[in-house]
Amino acid sequence: MIGFFIVCVLVAGFTMVAHRLAYSVVTPPMTFLFLGAVLAISGLIDPHTAEQLLHPVAEITLVVLLFLDASQIDLRAFRHQHLWPSRMLLLGLPLALLFGTLAGWLLLPAWPLVGVALAAAILAPTDAALGQAVVSNPNVPDRARRALTVESGLNDGLALPAVLFFASLVAASETPDATNWLAFGAAQILLGPVAGAIVGYCGGRMLLLAKKYKTTSELYEGVGALALAGAAYLGATLIGGNGFISAFVAGLAFGAVVKGACAFVYEFTESEGQLLSWSAFLLLGAAIVPEAIGHLTWSSFALIMVSLFVVRPLAIWLSLTGTDASITSRLFFGWFGPRGLATALFALLVVDEITHDLAEPVLFLAVNTVWISALLHGVTAGPAARWYGAKEARMASITGSAKPLTTKE
Repeated sequence: MIGFFIVCVLVAGFTMVAHRLAYSVVTPPMTFLFLGAVLAISGLIDPHTAEQLLHPVAEITLVVLLFLDASQIDLRAFRHQHLWPSRMLLLGLPLALLFGTLAGWLLLPAWPLVGVALAAAILAPTDAALGQAVVSNPNVPDRARRALTVESGLNDGLALPAVLFFASLVAASETPDATNWLAFGAAQILLGPVAGAIVGYCGGRMLLLAKKYKTTSELYEGVGALALAGAAYLGATLIGGNGFISAFVAGLAFGAVVKGACAFVYEFTESEGQLLSWSAFLLLGAAIVPEAIGHLTWSSFALIMVSLFVVRPLAIWLSLTGTDASITSRLFFGWFGPRGLATALFALLVVDEITHDLAEPVLFLAVNTVWISALLHGVTAGPAARWYGAKEARMASITGSAKPLTTKE
């Protein structure tokens, strides 16, 4: 009890200086991962209790953020204007999966190939929250900030089917009744989007009608949006689909229908959504980080470094070939790919579906990647943003025009 009392006091204190810290090397994910680990090691929080709380908090956080992040994307504008993030998502993400699998196959020879591919899929999504100093830094051109925000908002939902697919292959390889596992995985991936599309579209239409006839207000719209996220998750679960994919697709459909008419989806992410995210990082730090550090091997550490310094940068560099992205932009986007909650939560989702021999290594690899990324990207976010902003400003002054930063998004 005293541990959670300390947490409440420290969270209140952190909010008092959060705005100032937003432009420093101290990020909320770094802070709460470290705080959770310290409280667990000191015995003030029981890791077992934290783990019991982590699963429901993590699932709620993932459902809500998948729905809200997706609902903020204008699909029509994305198709026609967002050139950089569309390239990074449609080309960069598959390339990251391929390069990550190759790296894991070389560095983790004892792992089965499908297990390596599963790890690569879990390590692929990024989280801009780990480097808020970049996406909120006015020194970084608007186009670059929007590109990173759009990419990080969509890549977790796009990576999730790959995670589920490879988890099904791992499970199928470990059981004599492989057909059932493959059928289960296919149903999860195919039925989830169906449920999500129906819930999101119908919910969006209902909201527009309610606004037209003035039978609702912004206060109640927020409650309705959260209820839709839950309905998408539970609806998919009832018909055998994956609830997280459903929540993501529901957000896309809802956003496509309402087209910015629900201000809540933007406000929640910046307010109450922060509390959900901080809670998940805190519980992750208390429940798993200390044990994961104890299982960090040289081979897994090498894979993490390759994932951060080679796999993502190379995939992004190749995906932006042929665009107007400068060399500086490609380098910056390649480095700024922090691994956050999605990586940890996807690992938590699949550990119960695969054997113990591979479940714990996958989970520990993911969690070690998250805290190492939180440290490295948190420390470098501010300096990298200033360097990138200065380089782009200098380039714009040399060319005599800022148009390259404001043309196609």
